[in-house]
Amino acid sequence: MKTPWKRIVILLTLGTVALGVWLFLNSPQFGALPKGAHLERIQKSPHYGDGSFHNLLPTQTLTDGSGFIGALLQSFFLKKDNPVPPGPVPAVKTSLKSLNRDTDIVIWLGHSSFFIQLGGKRILIDPVLSDHAAPVSFSTRAFPGSNPYTPNDLPEIDALLISHDHWDHLDYPTLTALRPHIRQVFCGLGVGAHLQRWGFAESIIHEGDWGARETLDDLTIYFTPARHFSGRSLTRDKTLWVGFVVESPQRRIFYSGDSGYSPHFANLGKQFGRFDLALLECGQYDKRWSLIHMMPEETAKAADDLHAAILLPAHSGKFSIAYHSWDEPYRRLTAASLDKNWRLVTPIIGEPLILSTTLEANTKGNPVSRWWNSLQSQ
Repeated sequence: MKTPWKRIVILLTLGTVALGVWLFLNSPQFGALPKGAHLERIQKSPHYGDGSFHNLLPTQTLTDGSGFIGALLQSFFLKKDNPVPPGPVPAVKTSLKSLNRDTDIVIWLGHSSFFIQLGGKRILIDPVLSDHAAPVSFSTRAFPGSNPYTPNDLPEIDALLISHDHWDHLDYPTLTALRPHIRQVFCGLGVGAHLQRWGFAESIIHEGDWGARETLDDLTIYFTPARHFSGRSLTRDKTLWVGFVVESPQRRIFYSGDSGYSPHFANLGKQFGRFDLALLECGQYDKRWSLIHMMPEETAKAADDLHAAILLPAHSGKFSIAYHSWDEPYRRLTAASLDKNWRLVTPIIGEPLILSTTLEANTKGNPVSRWWNSLQSQ
């Protein structure tokens, strides 16, 4: 008895779809999982067990028990509240190559991307200069006006810092374009496997566990805990998520990476005493994932814990990943920042923040600008 043609067509179709999915998930942009000597090093970490990394505190990614499939189904039915600004996000395109590298400067490039000059070194944090933060170009699109820079606009980078391997922090097109211009890379355990697949030399990649530190001439880079998770495809928590302390002989900067609120902020405040600038996540939060992302009021509390002089919020202003209004993080953080001992600054994308000038300013509790007010949600 011959096999019906209809069955053959169905089997061929399913096989073709399965092959297409496999090829897509194995494309270079998804990176690579650590193996060999790198995996052996990971397995020695006190924060790794049963095949994955674990937070310092018990942490559920989703607190409502819905799981990945449930959250995915909810995403099809829940409507976002004003996810995109009604007009272009204001930005200025400062010439990064023309800056005096001896001036300590921080420039927000949108979302969690920062260009920093500290102690004569040029530092780049979590650069995403693409117009989307997802494996497909039609998803997680950048807000109009929020993506003025391209990799060609950046100078030689002394230190690239990568907090974790999520798409809105580890961007394949940006990093492959910048690769020839990066001297050294600092990232959590396992993240180097992605970079090596993308052509970065193993000799320039410095992977660190929580509590580790590296030096770059007069700079010291500390790898700090975060409360989050990792993964670029179907696998989870095979690479480590970190924050960073970057310290020159004159100044100290903290970058939280993605993190829920936890005692590690107060512990860092006790360890280091004071931070000149804290770059803290403030956006893409939801009560369902409240353990892995901070609410704006928790961002303010973290700045208290860190004994920060200046707070600059990150993880907002470019992409809409959560369900809150695009400008809600700024409005809530501004309200939570009143009468604090630190100064909230909210520069527009590309605006240079000269640290010496900002630290000397007497206006505490007020942002440099409230640029989002010119783009009131409708």
